[in-house]
Amino acid sequence: MGDRGRLHVSTELAGVLERIDALGSMLDERAEAAEELGRLPQETAGALLAAGIVRAELPLSLGGYEFAPRQLIETVERVSYHDAAAGWTMFALQLMTGTTAAYLAGEAAAELFPDVPNGKYALLSGHGTRPGRAVPVEGGYRVSGQWQFASGMAHATHIHSAIQVEGTGELRVLAMPKAQVTLDGNWDVLGLRATDSVDYHCTDVYVPHEYTYVATTDTPVNGGAVYRLGLVDLSAIGHTGWALGVGRRLLDELKQVAAERTGSRAAAVDTSQFHAEYATAEAGFRAARAWVNDVWQGVERTLDEGGLPSTEQDTLIRLVLNHTTSTVYEVGRTVHRWAGSAAIRRGPVDRFLRDLGTGTQHITSSPVVLQNCGKWLSGARPDARWSFLDLA
Repeated sequence: MGDRGRLHVSTELAGVLERIDALGSMLDERAEAAEELGRLPQETAGALLAAGIVRAELPLSLGGYEFAPRQLIETVERVSYHDAAAGWTMFALQLMTGTTAAYLAGEAAAELFPDVPNGKYALLSGHGTRPGRAVPVEGGYRVSGQWQFASGMAHATHIHSAIQVEGTGELRVLAMPKAQVTLDGNWDVLGLRATDSVDYHCTDVYVPHEYTYVATTDTPVNGGAVYRLGLVDLSAIGHTGWALGVGRRLLDELKQVAAERTGSRAAAVDTSQFHAEYATAEAGFRAARAWVNDVWQGVERTLDEGGLPSTEQDTLIRLVLNHTTSTVYEVGRTVHRWAGSAAIRRGPVDRFLRDLGTGTQHITSSPVVLQNCGKWLSGARPDARWSFLDLA
């Protein structure tokens, strides 16, 4: 059962990071093939899962590692550094699977997560910002809906989706077999091509009540303090780690480009302007990363004390994600400006820039979220509280 005790700071972090790094060259070598497939090759996905990335967010009581927030951020950051699409895919599976395991009641959780240490557990993909329709019937709901952007769907066994209960308006989240939905196969994009973020739909599918939970819950059935963050704050963890991994990789790639071109005729990377702009990009990135650590350190302290994040902390979680994403976007602009042909020919710079351009469009980093953060922090709406990504 869930408790209000201290966070579990896992001793497994170093091992998971070491296993991710060991896969780095494979991720690089297979990135182009993954883009052609529109998903990670099964062998690649299997190796990443075996490294423990999804298990990192599964409850300790079910055999998971149950990483603390900053450990989860570092895990996503590391895999995203090696491959942005792999990082995005894995943190989506990590989030949907981990929260389902934490919030579903006993029998449903036991069926979906029978033997986590030996890799026997469901993998969930889906989306929650546009709820489907749930008509109450005996024992559950008849569900119909159209959902978008189910990252990692190629590797999922089950679906995670938001539903709105007819009559009460209550928002819930469901878990159901992937075979019960129709995949639209419409992921044709410039960036994050290998994430298989397809749309999907279903009509009048029966879902038992015990395979659903209240979307706004901060009370886990399985696992401990980290799951008191709730879905939205846990989602921010993955997106923040992803942006940090992509930003660091792009800066390192630009440094390598500069090393290869310095001393050549009329090399732009030998100019004082390049050096100043590289330093500025490094400063911005490192400052953003430091603020991420500061915000989440404070949230971890609150969870350790048995509390829930305050409205200010909820605001800062959203704001630091927005700020980190926009900072890394500016890093990308600097890299694009100075990398020359490396930014337009097939290769890691081109791929990471395209992936960054798509990833920054996610709703969690939208201008509206930034505006809402400003409304609360400036005192314009001091009594408002967060409802998902809106102030209410």
